[in-house]
Amino acid sequence: MAKQDLMLLESDERIDAAATRLSMTRREFLQFCAVLATTLGLPQGADAAIAQAVATKKRPSVIWLHFQECTGCTESLLRAEHPTLEKLILDVISLDYHETLFAAAGHQVEAARLQAMAENKGKYVLVVEGAIPTKDGGIYCKIGGKTAIELLKECAADAAAVIAIGSCASWGGMPSTDPNPTGASSASQVLGKPVLTIPGCPPNPYNFLSTVVQFLTFGTLPELDHLGRPKFAYSRLIHENCERRPHFDAGRFALEFGDDAHRHGFCLYKLGCKGPETYANCPTIQFGDMGAGTWPVGCGHPCIGCTEQGIGFQKPIHALAKMKNIQPGVFLPGVVEQKGVGATLGSAAVLAAVAGVAIGAGAKLTKNLGLSHAAEEMERAKKAGQTSNESAEV
Repeated sequence: MAKQDLMLLESDERIDAAATRLSMTRREFLQFCAVLATTLGLPQGADAAIAQAVATKKRPSVIWLHFQECTGCTESLLRAEHPTLEKLILDVISLDYHETLFAAAGHQVEAARLQAMAENKGKYVLVVEGAIPTKDGGIYCKIGGKTAIELLKECAADAAAVIAIGSCASWGGMPSTDPNPTGASSASQVLGKPVLTIPGCPPNPYNFLSTVVQFLTFGTLPELDHLGRPKFAYSRLIHENCERRPHFDAGRFALEFGDDAHRHGFCLYKLGCKGPETYANCPTIQFGDMGAGTWPVGCGHPCIGCTEQGIGFQKPIHALAKMKNIQPGVFLPGVVEQKGVGATLGSAAVLAAVAGVAIGAGAKLTKNLGLSHAAEEMERAKKAGQTSNESAEV
């Protein structure tokens, strides 16, 4: 945090009030804002701006629609701890419509939605959870007498931003798998325009929270990739930050669930882990605020690629992932003279050595993969031979 920004916050009683509302100490609240700023990749001083926005600005109105889904995205949000759900919806955002969390029902709920849309026209955030069935005029999902198609288009017309949360709303998810009998489609397909997507089954709640806080603070959305995903959360392959990556580089793979390699925490690539072709921040942010290992790969199950269309729920779990790179995801800085004149003989030698190590590591990894495949085939042949001998003896 910039020194001058920190000094301004020291005398702002509204910061203390905001921290109290969120059941945090002043220090915890400022740390929370700093973590959000860092997660979003914002410049120095942004944490102070976030703190002031949360403390002073009017909470953004959020209308949350549910369509063809399992409510897992909401369940994930329910388990957020920084802040907890009640603090989030009462002190950070104004959750004006949410079918799962509403105490009211029927006509009262729909009246609340229409009132929130009218009072916050052009300012509210629309969150879409679940795919939208489009076959047969959309009759497979109706709410308040309206199809999901009609309700989505009505609510999106005057929204300041549309966020598709979860894989179902982002690209169709599980409901869109073959034969897709209901014509399940994404929010962007139905609206005919790009929307911000936070895919995952479920997505991490802090990816959503960080996006909303940036909108609250600066009135803008995070930088997005070509699929509409926030780059702060979906710019790196899971494989690059995976805790089992050293085992991959060394050629140590689990071949069966429960074998010695699996119990020792070796790489799950041979069990169908899709981490090498899936972009998400699961290994760095994890889930549930329960410490290390609280994500699928950390618990011993291969990544299924739920954030990626064409992989999650479509590519068989046992199928091997397509390798997007075989070298560690580390960007090596250029070695140049301090005065910027050019590379010295010594620095050029170091650079050549680094390049040689990288190439050697790639070659060794490829060799290890081949050896691992060969060992696997030999083991299977050995088992098959033993089975044949036992049958012959009988």
